[in-house]
Parts: sequence; structure tokens; C-alpha cells
Amino acid sequence: MSLHKDIHSQIKEAMIAHDTLRLTVLRGLVTAFTNELVAKNRKPQDELKDDEAVTVIKRAVKQRKDSIEQFTKGNRMDLVANEEAELKILETFLPQMMSVEEIKKVAEVKKAELNITDKAGMGKFMGLLMKEFKGMANGDDVKKVVESLFN
Repeated sequence: MSLHKDIHSQIKEAMIAHDTLRLTVLRGLVTAFTNELVAKNRKPQDELKDDEAVTVIKRAVKQRKDSIEQFTKGNRMDLVANEEAELKILETFLPQMMSVEEIKKVAEVKKAELNITDKAGMGKFMGLLMKEFKGMANGDDVKKVVESLFN
């Protein structure tokens, strides 16, 4: 079952369970999916591919993290708690990310294969790694690993 259909079925389950928080988050995701389809000049009734759906979910996760940061600065802990609960629900739909150790292993092998020794090739190396890890690794983690390899 595609991620898009899975979310639709979970909306029904949340309605039956009277889980209002989960229902609100899932409905927001469906709305974001529809907006993405319209932005790509496709019919709103169409279905997003899983990689497109993950991109939309990552965007929603980033928005929640930014909101948590802002609410924390504004000392609004009530809103922080709500955003964190929504974030946990959204993160259940994201694929498992690679650990820093796994990223480091792959990066060391690639660095040896490409024979990159100086910092001048660091940007190109980072780009190659990001293409290889697309959707499987956090960009900040990859950046830290690459910087540690060149220091």
C-alpha cells in the first residue's frame, strides 16, 4: 500500500478511535499532499508517489521543529508540547535514517575510491554523498562526517 493510501486509511482509524490529535495531523498531511499535487499541475484526486509524499512529510516535520524552536524562545510550553506530539506522529511516516556511524563508514570508502585528499574537493564529495544518501541520511549529519574526514 502506498504511503498516500496508508495515511487515508489511518484517518479512518483515528476517527473510529476518537484520536483528535492524530486525526488533525493526518488531515493536515492530506491537505499538504493535495497542495503538492496542484503545485505540480496534477489532479487533486491523484496520488503522490512515496518519495514525493516523504518530501511533503519532511517539510511538515521541519515546520514543526521550527515552531518548537520559536515557541520555546517565546516561553510557550503549552504550544511546544502540542507541536512535539504532532512531530512524533509525523516522524512515524518517515523512513529510518542512517546513523552517523553508518554514514562515516560509507563516506570513508567513497573518499578512498575517489582519492580525494584536500579540502578543495570537499564540496564535490559532499554533493556525491548527498546524492547517494538521498532521503536516507540527515544532511547535517553528512556535513559533520565530511568535515571530520577532512580535518
